[in-house]
Amino acid sequence: MPRELLMSGAPSDEFTTWTTPASATAYLTCKQKSKSGKRAQKEIIMADEHQEQQNLVYVSAQEAQAYAERVLQANGLTPANATTVARGLVAADLRGIDTHGINRLPSYLTRIRQGVLDPSAEPTLHVKTPVAAQIDAHNNFGFIAAAQGIQHACTVAQTYGIGMVSIKHSNHFGMSAHLCQTALDHPSGPMMSLVFTNSSPALPPYGGRSKLLGVSPIACGAPGGPNHPDFILDMAPSVAARGKIYKALRRGEKIPMDWALDATGAPTDDPAKALEEGAVMLPMGGPKGSALAIMMDVFSGVFSGAAFAGGVTGPYDPSRPADVGHFLVCIRPDLFMSRAEFGERMDVLYERVTEGERAKGVERIYMPGELEQITERKRREEGIPFVKGEVEGLDAEARKCGVEGLRVM
Repeated sequence: MPRELLMSGAPSDEFTTWTTPASATAYLTCKQKSKSGKRAQKEIIMADEHQEQQNLVYVSAQEAQAYAERVLQANGLTPANATTVARGLVAADLRGIDTHGINRLPSYLTRIRQGVLDPSAEPTLHVKTPVAAQIDAHNNFGFIAAAQGIQHACTVAQTYGIGMVSIKHSNHFGMSAHLCQTALDHPSGPMMSLVFTNSSPALPPYGGRSKLLGVSPIACGAPGGPNHPDFILDMAPSVAARGKIYKALRRGEKIPMDWALDATGAPTDDPAKALEEGAVMLPMGGPKGSALAIMMDVFSGVFSGAAFAGGVTGPYDPSRPADVGHFLVCIRPDLFMSRAEFGERMDVLYERVTEGERAKGVERIYMPGELEQITERKRREEGIPFVKGEVEGLDAEARKCGVEGLRVM
C-alpha cells in the first residue's frame, strides 16, 4: 500500500466499490489509464503544489479567531456565541482540515442574510433522564448547540459514568474532532466521546444512483496514556469529505478520479461536475460506507427528531433551514478500571500500532488523529496557510458588514 494511504487513512483501491455497472466500466477504464500515466500525474501534482506554495500567505491563530469573531458579531451573534463558532472553525484550520475552517464563513453568512439561519436564537436543553438530554438548537449555528451538548454530556458522565445528548433543528457544527477534543479537555477530567451527525444528501445508497445519504462524519475520542498522544478518529463514510471538493473548486484545482461521479455516472476530476445536479460522491468500501452513512442518519436524524432520509438542507444551499441532527455521548474512562490502568493500556495500544513492521516505502505508522496533532503544533508556530484568493473572499465578507479584514503575517 502506498505511503500516503497509510499516512492519511484514505481507503485503497481494493476497498472501492462502485454503485452501477456503467460507473464500474468507466472506473476500470480510468484506472487503466491512470496506471500508465502515474509518473506524469505525479509531476502535475508536484507542479500544482509548488504553484500553490508560491501563492500562500499565513495568518496567526489569534488573528483568525479575532477575524471570525468580528464578522460573526457583525452578523448578529452574541460575543459568547461568536467566540464558540470561531473557536470551532479555527480548530479545524489549525489541524489542517481547511475544508471546515474560516473559509466556511461566507456560506454561513449567506444563510443568515437569506433568513434560513437564526444568529440570535439560543438553544434550549431538556433533561430526559439523569444521563440523557435533548437540545433544540432553534436553527442557530450547530457549533453552539453542540458545544452546550458536549459540556452537558461530560458533566453528567462525571457523576453517572456516561452522558448523552441528542440535538435537533441544528446546522453544520464544523469539524467533529473539535468536539472530541473538547471532551478530552473537560475541566473534570478527560472524557471518551462519540460524536455523530447527519448531513445533506451526497451519497447514493449502495446499488443506487440518486443522492440520499449524507457525508456524515464518524468521530470518537479517548485520552492517551502518559507517554503518548490522545486518540481522535474523525472520518467521513465517503472516499473524501465533500468540503474537499468545494475547496478544489474554490482554488481552481482538479480532484482525484475516485472521489465522485458526474451526472452521467462517469468518474470525474472536475469539482464543478462533481457538485452539479445528478452527480454523486462515492462511499468508502461500497456497501460498508453506505451502511455507515445510514447509521449516522438513524442516530442523528431519526432518533433526534431532526430531518433525515435526504431531508437535510446543505450548508451551501440558502433556500431553507437545514434541520441537522447530532448525537453526542461522553464516557468516563475510569468507569471499568482505574484511570492509571486505562492510560497504561492506551500506551500499549499506541506502541503496538505504531511500532510494528512497516510496509515497503512507509516511513512511519500513525495513530488516527496524530497527523492532525502534528499539523496543529506546526501551524500554531508558523501560522495557518491560505491562498490569496481565499483571503480576498474573506476580506469581501468583512467589507459587507463594515469590519476589519483578515490581517496576514
